[in-house]
Amino acid sequence: MNALSSSLRSSSLDAVLAHPAIWRGGDCAPEPAAVPTGFAALDAVLPGGGWPQAALTEMLLAREGIGELRLVLPGLARLQADERDVIWIAPPHLPYAPALAAAGLDLRRLVIVRPAATADALWAFEQALRAPECGAAFLWPQGVLDDRATRRLQVAAREGGSWGVLWRRPGQPGIAGAAPLRLALAPAAQQLAVHVVKRRGGEVARPVLLDLDLAPTPSGRSDKDPAGAAAGDRGPPAAAHAGPRCAPGRGSLRGIP
Repeated sequence: MNALSSSLRSSSLDAVLAHPAIWRGGDCAPEPAAVPTGFAALDAVLPGGGWPQAALTEMLLAREGIGELRLVLPGLARLQADERDVIWIAPPHLPYAPALAAAGLDLRRLVIVRPAATADALWAFEQALRAPECGAAFLWPQGVLDDRATRRLQVAAREGGSWGVLWRRPGQPGIAGAAPLRLALAPAAQQLAVHVVKRRGGEVARPVLLDLDLAPTPSGRSDKDPAGAAAGDRGPPAAAHAGPRCAPGRGSLRGIP
């Protein structure tokens, strides 16, 4: 009788846990919306199967120029295809416009903001996250952000439905506790190792190894990304008419010359 009762309880519990509204702590928690990264192995370990929209992502870099921008370009191109803008705030190097265009980015929907002060950068980042026309906003902060600031930014991303990314330069600690996703990027031979440091759901024990040369291109096939697309690559600046829009500091994020 005890064995039968135990079996019935086990069957009932299995039925409850099988319900689609239930998730276990070891599972990858769902996200309300996500943008596919273009890398199936990475999508498999990210909540929602891609870059989380309406949330912050924190990127920790072992060093610059390891392919960090090549990692995110397919997702940005998807967002722009939905007629949403991409805004980069205080990038450490001048982006090489021809390489970005070759990777599928619409330069007409890329805005680069170069604030004069950290406070201006945070202001611009928050405004971008809240803007309904903004699909993704990236910030390369100069210093360490406190928990209060990151919580405010997370709220802005959630309310605006934007994919916000905090890029931590080498040597900067990652302490954005409000960010639901934190990744550490490091070179691994000819690949990029993506360590999932924090996510909603269970721990990911091993890094995801990605061959960035297999990233999808605008034609839909995989090919090697042109030189200069990474943040650390320094190519010659593009002509003014071919490059992204730039803004010196505070002001409207739309209609920037």
